[in-house]
Amino acid sequence: MEPLQIVLIVLAVAGVWAVVELALTLRKSRSTIQTVDRAVGELNETLGEARPVIAKLDTTLDDLQPALNQVEPLLKQGSIAIEALSADLIEVNGVLRDVSEVTGSMSSASGAVSGIASAASEKVQRLFSKHGVDTAATDRAIADRTSDVQEDRADAADSHDEDPDGAATPESAPRRQYYTYDDPVTEQQEKSDE
Repeated sequence: MEPLQIVLIVLAVAGVWAVVELALTLRKSRSTIQTVDRAVGELNETLGEARPVIAKLDTTLDDLQPALNQVEPLLKQGSIAIEALSADLIEVNGVLRDVSEVTGSMSSASGAVSGIASAASEKVQRLFSKHGVDTAATDRAIADRTSDVQEDRADAADSHDEDPDGAATPESAPRRQYYTYDDPVTEQQEKSDE
């Protein structure tokens, strides 16, 4: 055999081997292409099923857009309302503080009036005891006058309750009398100066 024939036989065997390998590769690639084709088909089906859902989601987002645009002004209005409420609460706190101070002042004024009234009644009793007036009779007269005043107040309250309009008539309104008393401390100072 000549070397040229050997080379030709080797080339022929290599060619046959290459053709067989090419056929095997094409067969494997054909099965791979079929698998990819099936996967793409399934993917297309999935995308086809997802398109209506995506369309509904898109329309829902379009419907929500005006509502989302209204949320920001609502939040601003809520913030303004909270600030106004806070300012009102601060004002109410100030008013309550003023009412507390007025109530305390009225309480001290009531105590002062009570002290003045008791001092005046003591002076009247001393005056009556100096002039020989019976203090028991005086006490009875004061008690009678107090019970008369209380009865007048009860009658006025009853007539006010019976009034359908809730307004007191001039005849049923209790008469108010105001008494002024001198300060016992200044009277004692005046007497000591004399």
